[in-house]
Amino acid sequence: MRVFSLFALLSVAQAFAPTTRLSPLASSSSVAPRTVATFPTNIGPPERKSVLFSSLAADDESKAGFWAKLKNMVPPANERKKLIPLGLIFFCNLFNYTILRDTKDVIMVSNCGAEVIPFLKTYVNLPGAIAFTVLYSKMTDRMSQKNVYRSIVVAFLTFFASFALILYPNAGAIHPHAFCDTLAAALPAGCAAPIGILRYWSFSLFYLMAEMWGSVVVSLLFWGFANTVTTVDEAKKYYPLFGMGANIALIFSGQYVRLVSMLRAAAAPGVDGWGMSLKMLMGGVAASGGVMLGLYEHMQRNVMTDPNCVDPNMAPKKSKKKKPKMSMGESFKFLADSKYIRNLATLVVSYGMAINIVEVSWKSKLKQAFADPNAYSAFMGSFSSATGAVTFAMMLIGRSIFARFGWKVAALVTPTMIGITGLAFFSLTLFSGFFTPVAAAVGMTPLMLAVYVGAAQNILSKSSKYSLFDPCKEMAYIPLDEESKTKGKAAVDVIGNPLGKSGGAFIQQVLIFGVGSLAASTPYLAAILGLIVFSWFKSASSLSIQFEEAMSKGSEDVVDADVVV
Repeated sequence: MRVFSLFALLSVAQAFAPTTRLSPLASSSSVAPRTVATFPTNIGPPERKSVLFSSLAADDESKAGFWAKLKNMVPPANERKKLIPLGLIFFCNLFNYTILRDTKDVIMVSNCGAEVIPFLKTYVNLPGAIAFTVLYSKMTDRMSQKNVYRSIVVAFLTFFASFALILYPNAGAIHPHAFCDTLAAALPAGCAAPIGILRYWSFSLFYLMAEMWGSVVVSLLFWGFANTVTTVDEAKKYYPLFGMGANIALIFSGQYVRLVSMLRAAAAPGVDGWGMSLKMLMGGVAASGGVMLGLYEHMQRNVMTDPNCVDPNMAPKKSKKKKPKMSMGESFKFLADSKYIRNLATLVVSYGMAINIVEVSWKSKLKQAFADPNAYSAFMGSFSSATGAVTFAMMLIGRSIFARFGWKVAALVTPTMIGITGLAFFSLTLFSGFFTPVAAAVGMTPLMLAVYVGAAQNILSKSSKYSLFDPCKEMAYIPLDEESKTKGKAAVDVIGNPLGKSGGAFIQQVLIFGVGSLAASTPYLAAILGLIVFSWFKSASSLSIQFEEAMSKGSEDVVDADVVV
């Protein structure tokens, strides 16, 4: 056997050994022979040659297939022309939203205390959202959609710049401290939070405008514009990837806030450090907003006019029947009578209520576990990093879920995630004694185990929301006619978002007044969460049928079928 193996090796070596060949440019007498490696022709029987050539051909085919798949992952030129500026606009939106979200909490909590936040969400944000929806409906009746976009974004940017340059520096003169002191002396101590909203009315207005940037500029204006330039097939491929901009924007905005903090630390003594920081932060918001408006104008001039980028059939669809112009009350009745819009609204409100109910309870546990503010901050830093990493991964997975399982499964991932993890968190809170051996086995106390399970719940819920829930919601608007798309989206996004948050806060307020504390409210909150998730599932399943019917019918006016005007 050894002799045979040695003979075989020698045969192979001889077969592949280089042969001697004269260079065609040299003569045999003046130039020495040059050794050139050539492919052997004496490698054996024909069947062995066939096997070798087949393997080489298969290898070439696999490489060609790999490069073909890689090429297919890159959008074609006409799609890149609109997707790149859309992605940059989304980045600017989220860059601003991150700065505004953090700034509004610092301003209100440092002046009024954290207990004012639930009252702001219920009694300031919700009425403000309703008022804006009325204004937006009137604007869409009188102005083109692109002028509505420009007007609203400019108004927001003007307010934030004015707040930093005018309102905040003169806060002491414009706030009614004497009047609020009189109210505080006459009213019970439980009214301190509502009085604080009035006392610092300019800060409350900033809180409202910062909250509405997310629901108006991001959810309503950006996604409404994106839905007019993308098809459903493009949305399924690229909407999940837009969410990656949220994580990248979070990194950049965090670094910008860090730079502002370093500059504030180097300020001269006697300088209002926070006032200086506020000017730089709002300056960043204004600059980012300017870039966003420039990109929007670029798309209006160079993308919306290019038939290779925007299909003429993607233009907002007019209703086939001529309808009289509706009043505001008739418009809301039109939307309320539409099962399609009701299902969309239920999805948005359910998410807001569910995440608020679990998140507030989790933060109460966080406060117990991390009494030291530095420890609390360190934990939240790790929490934010984990949220960004998991969300980034979910963005990549989201495309596969849409491609393999379709809209319905993608839409049901988020309520499933919130329901399972939320009930797990509440179980740890309610039955902490039962889970004590489990916590001890992993080296934790029941409180810390509840904290980490709650953190996982928040991370998974928000990552599935950004990667799947938001794209599903935006895709559902695409088949609607013009009136339902504009007014319906305004009602769902602008009112639905704060309604969900304020609804969850209102439930907690009622339970706290009824049973005495948030901890005592936990069993009721768990039951309410189960009901919310059930309603969410039911609406998502119903909407998936309507959405598929709308797409199979060539985007006909499905809303009219459900409406009686």
